[in-house]
Amino acid sequence: MATVDSNAAGSLRFVVAGCGSIGKRHMRNLRALGAGEIIASDLRADRRGEVKEALGLETVASLDDVWGRAPDAIVIAAPTALHLPLALEAAERGVHLFIEKPLASAWDGIERLMKLARDKKLVSLVGCNMRFHPGLVKVKRLLAEQAVGRIIAARVEAGQYLPDWHPWEDYRQSYSARADLGGGVILDAIHEIDYIRWLLGEIAGVFCLAGKLSRLEINTEDTAALLLRFDHGALGEIHLDYVQRAYHRTCQIIGDEGTIHWDYTAGQVRWYSAHKKNWQCFNNPAGWDVNEMYVAEMSHFIDCLARRAQPEQDLFEAARVLGIALAAKASALNSRWIELES
Repeated sequence: MATVDSNAAGSLRFVVAGCGSIGKRHMRNLRALGAGEIIASDLRADRRGEVKEALGLETVASLDDVWGRAPDAIVIAAPTALHLPLALEAAERGVHLFIEKPLASAWDGIERLMKLARDKKLVSLVGCNMRFHPGLVKVKRLLAEQAVGRIIAARVEAGQYLPDWHPWEDYRQSYSARADLGGGVILDAIHEIDYIRWLLGEIAGVFCLAGKLSRLEINTEDTAALLLRFDHGALGEIHLDYVQRAYHRTCQIIGDEGTIHWDYTAGQVRWYSAHKKNWQCFNNPAGWDVNEMYVAEMSHFIDCLARRAQPEQDLFEAARVLGIALAAKASALNSRWIELES
């Protein structure tokens, strides 16, 4: 197993598997955080060329060219369907794991990965950058303070027109558009399932309606509506889509003593107190930039590698979230309510 120096990021050797937009973001942030060495890997020569030109990093076509150099950690930023095979390849060699969300596109192989992680005492973190968003951190704090009393229900929404995600690419070739690469809005927008569980607790059951409803040229679902029941009895609704022309991302939590509303695009949390009978507003910090949550996420991973922190979402937690997403997909396919194992 890779040995991690607890003194500084500068002692760490990272390999980043996947040179697309999120992979390059992680490379830039690792360099800004002082990572000792970063090696980029991608099957596509054009993407390796982009990394060499823009970031000046060493690149390889195959991870076989990296393992002999004993990397401390791998950052897996490849298409969803490749997450699990790459994670297994790394885990078998005792390499610590940062895996972009979702953990995988199917369940087969997950238990093997968890066993490897346990046996080799690997640090793992699955991309959960929304947990580092200042708005959701504020919502989490308000809930911890029982600011709205007992939670009754929650409504979550995320929607954006898929061709606008990466306008420099043909969306029809993106992993989001292709079932064989693990695409589809349920797995793509798994952040929403993850953060509502993070905020409100374990999910006991799910029902989902989903399908390809738009004129987008894709073979995955572009719209999904999930109905959830939490262990403590509250209800949840999650709407996800690839269709909305104006990016929209919100969360509303309804308690018996008030309401909390978070709006990503407005950069604001609003809290209504039934006792004070007024709204209070909390804005993102002045000058806050989206990349800050990705930096915070990677900095957290480095702290976990140095054993200074416990992972915000390790692969075991991420497996629970994946199980909910896969249950939602099965529910949509079979039109039935699915109870989840506790």
